[in-house]
Amino acid sequence: MPDSQIDPKILAKIDLLQEKFKASGQDMLSYLEGLLYADYLTYWEYINLDTLLSLQQPKTSFKDEKIFIIYHQITELYFKLIVSELEQISDQKPLSEEFFKARLERVLMYFDHLISSFAMMWKGMEKEQFLKFRMSLLPSSGFQSAQFREIELMSTDAWNLVAVAKRTQFGATSSAEELFENLYWQQGAIELATGQKTLTLKSFEAKYGKHLMELIEAYSGKNLWKKYLEQSNPSAELKEFMRQVDLKANVFWPLAHYKSAVRYLQRDPVDIAATGGTNWQKYLPPRFQKVIFFPELWTESEKEDWGKGWVVKEIFGDEIQKGDD
Repeated sequence: MPDSQIDPKILAKIDLLQEKFKASGQDMLSYLEGLLYADYLTYWEYINLDTLLSLQQPKTSFKDEKIFIIYHQITELYFKLIVSELEQISDQKPLSEEFFKARLERVLMYFDHLISSFAMMWKGMEKEQFLKFRMSLLPSSGFQSAQFREIELMSTDAWNLVAVAKRTQFGATSSAEELFENLYWQQGAIELATGQKTLTLKSFEAKYGKHLMELIEAYSGKNLWKKYLEQSNPSAELKEFMRQVDLKANVFWPLAHYKSAVRYLQRDPVDIAATGGTNWQKYLPPRFQKVIFFPELWTESEKEDWGKGWVVKEIFGDEIQKGDD
């Protein structure tokens, strides 16, 4: 085609751009001029690669500490993806079952990656290095991951997250403040000797407490369970997706963490400091906390044995843990 002739496809796109900028009161020519002088986008600029790779700043000289940092950063990015999917489900109007299932499939995929990747923690570091550099990181702890707390509060009614011994005392009329003070993970950061809140918990509450209480209120009517109830006739497939989310978030994920803790930490209470002061032996195993997002979707026997079979199979092999059951 002659140099002076413009491809009709280009002219069609220009017309569309003209409509777009006219509708928003913008001058298309100014944007085209800006495009003329703009540099081409590169991969490293788009994902901020240099910044990303500069975010690993070990506190000790132990080489395996870098694995510890990178793994937790990866974990938080997966949590961010899960939060994004839950936001889409909660805000979608109207919410079709197909959209619901598609987003739950993504959530399940992210949890699958999280669960399988925990091998980096219990296979990827030398125990001797971990036990030394971990003590330099106190009182920080993975317990302080606010994004995982967001996932919990966006998934279920907050009273389902209350410590199991107090759970029947709370319900729809409970305030966000009351619920927050009695959430199960509060009990996981109590000093064994004094029964007081650890510095790990105090600093976490100071930074995120207000935000999480606001989240309890914001999602009381649009959490994952509430959106499921809005479905007029949910399919068996959607129900199973919900059950799988429950299992992966509340059984497989915490027990992957527990498996790592069993490998690296002694069972003597004096070693609990290595997890920022959290009582991990009673906090991580699901059969103690019995955190279940959707209790209505499980039988009484399933709830009674919540998480127990996985512990026996994956951690203790053919030996049943003595004294805890």
